[in-house]
Amino acid sequence: MIKYTGKGVYGAVAIGRVSVFKRQTASILKLRITDPEAEKGRVASAKEKATEQLQAVYEKALAEVGEDEAAIFEVHMMMLEDEDFNDAINDMIDSELVNAEYAVASARDTFAAQFSAMEDSYFQARAADIKDISNRLLNCLADNSGGGSELAGDKMVVCSDDLAPSETVSLDKSKVLAFATSYGSSNSHTAILARNMNIPAVIGLGKEFLEEITDGQQICVDGFTGEVFVDPDEETLERLTKKRDEDIEKKSRLKELIGQDNVTIDGKRINVFCNIGGPKDIPLVNENDGGGIGLFRSEFLYLENTDFPSEEQQFEAYKNVLESMKGKKVIIRTLDIGADKKVDYFNLDDEENPAMGIRAIRICLTRPEIFKTQLRALFRASVFGDLGIMFPMITSESEISEIMGFCDIIKAELDTQGIPYADNIELGIMIETPAAAVISDKLAPMVDFFSVGTNDLTQYTLACDRQNPKIERFVDTHHEAVLRLIETAAKAAHDNGKWIGICGELGADTTLTERFLKMGIDELSVSPPAVLKVRDKVRSIDLSK
Repeated sequence: MIKYTGKGVYGAVAIGRVSVFKRQTASILKLRITDPEAEKGRVASAKEKATEQLQAVYEKALAEVGEDEAAIFEVHMMMLEDEDFNDAINDMIDSELVNAEYAVASARDTFAAQFSAMEDSYFQARAADIKDISNRLLNCLADNSGGGSELAGDKMVVCSDDLAPSETVSLDKSKVLAFATSYGSSNSHTAILARNMNIPAVIGLGKEFLEEITDGQQICVDGFTGEVFVDPDEETLERLTKKRDEDIEKKSRLKELIGQDNVTIDGKRINVFCNIGGPKDIPLVNENDGGGIGLFRSEFLYLENTDFPSEEQQFEAYKNVLESMKGKKVIIRTLDIGADKKVDYFNLDDEENPAMGIRAIRICLTRPEIFKTQLRALFRASVFGDLGIMFPMITSESEISEIMGFCDIIKAELDTQGIPYADNIELGIMIETPAAAVISDKLAPMVDFFSVGTNDLTQYTLACDRQNPKIERFVDTHHEAVLRLIETAAKAAHDNGKWIGICGELGADTTLTERFLKMGIDELSVSPPAVLKVRDKVRSIDLSK
């Protein structure tokens, strides 16, 4: 038996046989050429062919996984036209007189390395997109399809270095039992597909993993612990078989809670909402019976763009999510760029400690043209559903006063222009700094609600950088200081007749659910798959005891 350890991206257990994903790869030789224009012409022809292929892949994805997931292939077609990428290829052909294949491969490796080195996990995952379009170009230059092999049998564990978007679409989903990859991130397409398919997946198993396995070996994938066992011994096989069966039974039982109330034995009712990263996650909210959206991360609009998203683009996105939720509460967080989420076109200065620098509301208040565009889009969209807006990284009363001033300006502009907006928009703030929690009694009268971002609150309270894996053992998410700050904010909210929720990862920690309810927390916002688990816990609690 060989054990590998990576990161689980969907909690479930699978036991089956290995199917190593094989892909066609073009052989890359560095050749000296005498006619650079002819080589650049070959690249242009390959791009045309690649675009045709991507259009076909887009249409297949549209039919199988829907518009949101298929959109990545529209992005790939745009990336094929990216000026920097194409200039890198053509400049190398001109300056070094090398063949098209070598120039494309060099540009691929350079750009992929740049993305992989970025701190933000979203951009790290884009390295796979660069490799995908580059490899497609190389296959077109070599005049082959570049498709992956068929899976070796029924219901196999797909093992790969990582899977590119077009490769995930090419797979016969009915034959996939689980994923296990040497590389990848929680934002990779492998991880996204696993979550959408509700199947176990472990990423980041290391390069040795793929080098040491072969088709047909027995394999156990534990998506809860991130452990993978190849040729498991009898004891391990028996233990994981039991764990798998118990998990299947538990998830089946949880499905019976769909449509049930989030109410304790003694009658306390709370809301269980969902955290989502963009419109593509809305179906997961509905599938898991989320009561609403407690955190809609608006920064996806900025991360996926090459320039500031327009008011109209933002309006359409917010309108879409509000209409899709059919009257359920949707709380949209304003721009939270900075720290671990960097966007080149913002031109933010490098900072020694970006987590405590210009980020989130600080960008909005120092660059009002960005903030006002987003607020206009939000207010305009408000008539299409039940909208709440919350502002991140608050530390003072003056910040809230300034925010409310911007909101008044936007409403006055819309009134003058005869553009409607809802009159019941709730405006809240995130409690994610110790400062906000400590003066929450001063802040509560100024807003409609609080939402506790426990990830950053823990980071700032314990002075532990969330992005530094070396200090992970010092990050105690159950630290009494963090819990007391949450309790302080809860008391201040209720003393002022306001409601308070939790939208950080602790919201799904069922070992703390009872304590949160005793504090008076009114809402827990969690990832969609955690909704029924939290509901089950709430319904087992008796606060009268």
